[in-house]
Amino acid sequence: MREVCIVGVGFSKWGEVWRKSIRDLHTDAALAAIKNAGVDHIDSMYIGCMSGGLFVGQEHLASMLTDYLGMRGIPATRVEAACASGGLAVRQAFIEIASGISDIVMASGVEKMTDCSGNDATFALATAADQEYEVFNGATFPGLYAMMAHAHMAKYGTTRAMLSAVSVKNHHNGSMNPVAQYPFKITAEQVEKSVMIADPLHILDCSPITDGSAAAILTTVDIAKKLGKPYVKIIGSGVGTDTIALAQREDLTTIKASTIASQRAFKMADKTIDDVDFAEVHDCFTIAEIMVAESIGKYEPGKAGEAILAGETSLEGKFPMNTSGGLKSKGHPVGATGVAQVAEVYKQLTGQAENGRQIRSNPKIGMTQNMGGSGGSSVVHIMEVA
Repeated sequence: MREVCIVGVGFSKWGEVWRKSIRDLHTDAALAAIKNAGVDHIDSMYIGCMSGGLFVGQEHLASMLTDYLGMRGIPATRVEAACASGGLAVRQAFIEIASGISDIVMASGVEKMTDCSGNDATFALATAADQEYEVFNGATFPGLYAMMAHAHMAKYGTTRAMLSAVSVKNHHNGSMNPVAQYPFKITAEQVEKSVMIADPLHILDCSPITDGSAAAILTTVDIAKKLGKPYVKIIGSGVGTDTIALAQREDLTTIKASTIASQRAFKMADKTIDDVDFAEVHDCFTIAEIMVAESIGKYEPGKAGEAILAGETSLEGKFPMNTSGGLKSKGHPVGATGVAQVAEVYKQLTGQAENGRQIRSNPKIGMTQNMGGSGGSSVVHIMEVA
């Protein structure tokens, strides 16, 4: 298996982008990544998109997006794993290069979520949950994560203050991210006084609806060296799955798919969580960051909330998490999120994080954890500075 690295990344504008279509957003990010990497071609492309058909009525993205990128004819594949679609696109690009099939591959993700009504967006997102046993009976993702939050609080004593600390931290980091949809700081009081969505989750516990795209160029180490650009190696990749419905889970207070994915990625990388310096994790809701931090093995069950509240996961802490602002502040265009996480780790490891959010401890190894739905699937990547 060949060594694989990331040599360039790019973003479109993120937020409520009224004057850009799904093809425009993807093309902006793809061209930015190509320019950043300095490559003169790509051999193939993997596109993460959860539901272009439901959000904007557009499927067959492989054809449309290669066309509008000016690259008709290259192999292209749209992949879907709900909100983990972007992470899966990176994994497929990694596999294609590692296997020797291609030398330069783009992994991208895109979603245009604000061109439909709020009800239609809720319907589209709910397709990542169990339709018969959850959605039919009125469950939405805020409701599902609220149940997980109550279970975690009951079992471990997790507090409202711990949930708020996640949001405050991530907005602080996002306030320095030029891509972020919500680049402003907030206080715990603001979180707790914001509109209740599904008890105990307020609106400032929830990631937003977002338009946006992200792209990364993956290649071999030999090509990266010839390009003369900063690059990082992907040394581990893992995917895990669990039941789609919460009612069938063994334990509502952990995310088993993330545990499986991280264990597989660590095994491939020949590393442990103790070797990792920082992480971008899937904070679709504040409780998700707490549960993921425990599920990947960084903290013992019931201990992540205390650590976050104590500042251990801040930019200056022992284990920074979501230096980009996470889904909470940066935004969550569901198909693009996993690629954006990888792009943030690339920036941090190469010293290119903007506006003062660069980790000062000179990190060497970072990881991403991207998941679909309420944790029915998860993708983890381990990256190391070259």
